[in-house]
Amino acid sequence: MPIVKNVSRAVSQLLQSSGCGCGISIVPVRCIGVSPRQVASDASFHSVSFSESDHPRVLITGGLGQLGVGLAKLLRKRFGKNNVILSDIRKPADNVFYSGPFIYADILDYKNLREIVVNNRITWLFHYSALLSAVGEANVPLARAVNITGLHNVLDIAAEHNLRLFVPSTIGAFGPTSPRDPTPDLCIQRPRTIYGVSKVHAELMGEYYHYRYGLDFRCLRYPGIISADSQPGGGTTDYAVQIFHDAIKTGKFQCNLKPDTRLPMMYIDDCLKATLEVMEAPAEALSMRTYNISAMSFTPEELAQEVQKHVPELQVTYAVDEVRQAIADSWPMNFDDRNARRDWGWKHDYDLPELVTTMFSFLGSDSRIAQAN
Repeated sequence: MPIVKNVSRAVSQLLQSSGCGCGISIVPVRCIGVSPRQVASDASFHSVSFSESDHPRVLITGGLGQLGVGLAKLLRKRFGKNNVILSDIRKPADNVFYSGPFIYADILDYKNLREIVVNNRITWLFHYSALLSAVGEANVPLARAVNITGLHNVLDIAAEHNLRLFVPSTIGAFGPTSPRDPTPDLCIQRPRTIYGVSKVHAELMGEYYHYRYGLDFRCLRYPGIISADSQPGGGTTDYAVQIFHDAIKTGKFQCNLKPDTRLPMMYIDDCLKATLEVMEAPAEALSMRTYNISAMSFTPEELAQEVQKHVPELQVTYAVDEVRQAIADSWPMNFDDRNARRDWGWKHDYDLPELVTTMFSFLGSDSRIAQAN
């Protein structure tokens, strides 16, 4: 089985290398063989509803990435510390481990994941385990196992146990033949990365399970997410994080996209707020299972001009990476999120000036503390 051997070797290399932790949760390949499904072919399921006094019991898979830790903090504040379980296959930092319940969960181990859901009486599941685009293109068999086989495990368990399931999608779910300005909720989707293909697969499978089994599946297509808590990891939209670090540290920034490349972006607090809001929305308010959400759309040149209002001496140059540029040119320039705003009242809080000010308030303080130490 040369493919399995190659995948195992790749997993070993990835686990030994240092990463940015920006949402990538790598799952051991030893668990590609999963237990038989427990869902009958003619089964029908219905979502659990909650009264005002009840709180959901939440499990977050792939929780040590960019969004999982922040989401756990938000949900614990709302539902109580012990009602939100963070999970991953990696060892958490001390501050994460002691901030609330943490458990080892491998999404390719169907039986173990099912036991976790049963033993902890889980009612909501946020499925963040995935290999992102760059890692996925470097190892397609691993990405296929994690992003597709892992999803199938989660869908079956969620259907069997009447869970409310959230799976994030992304701008990467669109391709060069999709309308770009604006990109509606429903249009042609022909992505050219295994990550994008797996996200379209997740959207369609979730919708199928909803109509076939009554699964309460909910999905948001995230734009580029900007956060002060994570280091840039070489992704297509990571220039929008790197510029803040470079402005503070060196006063020089080299962008790998063209200055007029427009992409939809969002500050992480808005992203987490939208995720909670769509999960809390009444089922009857949702006219679809997957929604675009948007906050702002800008180019590297527009971002640099806003950053220079805080750091006037910042020098910006451009050295275009053809691979990243090709990916960016196939993605939406603007998201049409009118359905989310109409159906469940989505409204963002951060525009470009507020985003830049907030990023500098976090990173600037960290930099001054580091210099003082």
